[in-house]
Amino acid sequence: MPKLTAPAVRNAPPGRHHDGDGLYLNVQPGGARSWVLRVQADGKRRDIGLGTADLTPRSTGKGESSPIDIPLLHRKLLTLSEAREKARMLREAAKAGLDPVLERDRERRSIPKFREAAKGAHAAWKDGRKEKEAATFLRSLELHAYPVIGDMRVDAITAADISNVLSPIWTSKPDMGRKVRQRIGRVLNYAHAKGWRPTEAPVKSVTAALPRQPKGGNYKAMPWADVPKFVAILQSKAQTVGRQATLFQLLTAVRPGEARGARWEQIDIANKEWRIPAEMMKTGEPHTVTLNTAALALLEEIRTTRPGKSHDLVFPGRQGSPMSDMTMNKMLRDAGFPYDAHGFRSSFRDWHAETISDAIPDAVAEAALAHAVPDKVERAYKRTKFIAWRRELLEAWGRFALSVEDVK
Repeated sequence: MPKLTAPAVRNAPPGRHHDGDGLYLNVQPGGARSWVLRVQADGKRRDIGLGTADLTPRSTGKGESSPIDIPLLHRKLLTLSEAREKARMLREAAKAGLDPVLERDRERRSIPKFREAAKGAHAAWKDGRKEKEAATFLRSLELHAYPVIGDMRVDAITAADISNVLSPIWTSKPDMGRKVRQRIGRVLNYAHAKGWRPTEAPVKSVTAALPRQPKGGNYKAMPWADVPKFVAILQSKAQTVGRQATLFQLLTAVRPGEARGARWEQIDIANKEWRIPAEMMKTGEPHTVTLNTAALALLEEIRTTRPGKSHDLVFPGRQGSPMSDMTMNKMLRDAGFPYDAHGFRSSFRDWHAETISDAIPDAVAEAALAHAVPDKVERAYKRTKFIAWRRELLEAWGRFALSVEDVK
C-alpha cells in the first residue's frame, strides 16, 4: 500500500522516504525534493530519476491550464499521484523487457529543437523556390530566431517566446520582422503537422503582444481595418479598367501582376475558380484562386459591359496589351491612400490573423496567398477540407471588404 500523502511529501525531513512499489521521495538537506524509482531491469537493480516533487496545490476550480499538453513521461515536475503513475508506466516497461530509461526519454528525444525543425520545414518549402529566396529563409532565422528559441523544443515555444524574438526588429526592421514572424509560424505549423506540438503557431497572440509597426517597408500595406473604406471609395467612382483590376486584385489577394495578366480562358465561373498558369506565378507553380461572391459579381459586371474573347485579358490596357504596373498604385493615390497594391496581400494576411485565425488555420491563409505549404500539412487537414476552408476564408474576406456600403 502507498505510504506517502501530499502533506507528508511537503513536510518530509531530509532522507529517502518509501512510498511503495519502488517509488521513493528523496529530500536533500537544503529541502529539495525529487522522485526516484528503484526497479529491476535486465537482472540489475537500477535507480531512475523521475523528476522534481511538485508541492504546488492544484486548483479544482476555474483557472489557467497549461497551453501545452505535456505527456506524463516528459514531465519533470510531478505531484505524488503523477509520480506514482509515471513509476507504474516505467515498471511495466521494465517487465516487458524494455529499458525504462530509454522509454522515459524516448519521446522527449523525438521532439526536435526549433533549429532542427526549421531545417525540415525549409526542405519541404524550398522546392520550386528561387535559390536566393530559399537561402534567406534559414539565414533570417539564424540571425534573429536561433539566439532566442533555436535550442528550445518546438512543443515548448509560446507566443511570449516568439514576441521576444520579434521585439528587437519589429519596429526597427519592420519588413524583416514580418518575414521572421511568418517563417517562425511556418516552422511551428510544420511541427504541428508532424505531431511534434499540439497547436499551430500562436499568430493572434503574437500580434497582440507587438506594437504597431511604422509606415514603410518595401510594400506599404493598408491596415486591414481601412480596406472597406477604400473599397467603398473605389466603387463610388466611375468604373474604369484600372479601378476594376484593383478591386479584383484586392478581393482575390493575388499579386498585382497576376491580376493584370488574368485572361478569360483562365476563369471558370461555374466552379468559382481562377486557374493561374505556372508561367504567371512567382513560385513557378500553377495556382487556383477560389473566387468569392464579390469577385464573381465583378467579373459578371465586366462581361456584361465589356465582352471579350476567351483569350483576351480581363483587364486590358491600351490596344489590348496588359496595363501598366503603376496603374493600381495610382488608384490608391487618387483615393488618398499612401499604400501599394501589393500590400493588400499583407492586409488580407493580417485580417485573417487578427479576426478568424481561431476558426481557419494559418496554413490555409498561406495557401490562399500561393505560399508553399508542405503536402503533409494539407494531408493533416484532409485536402477536401483544406480547399473548403480556402473558399470560406476568401468568401469572408470579400464580405468584409464590401462591409461599408457608401462613403460621404
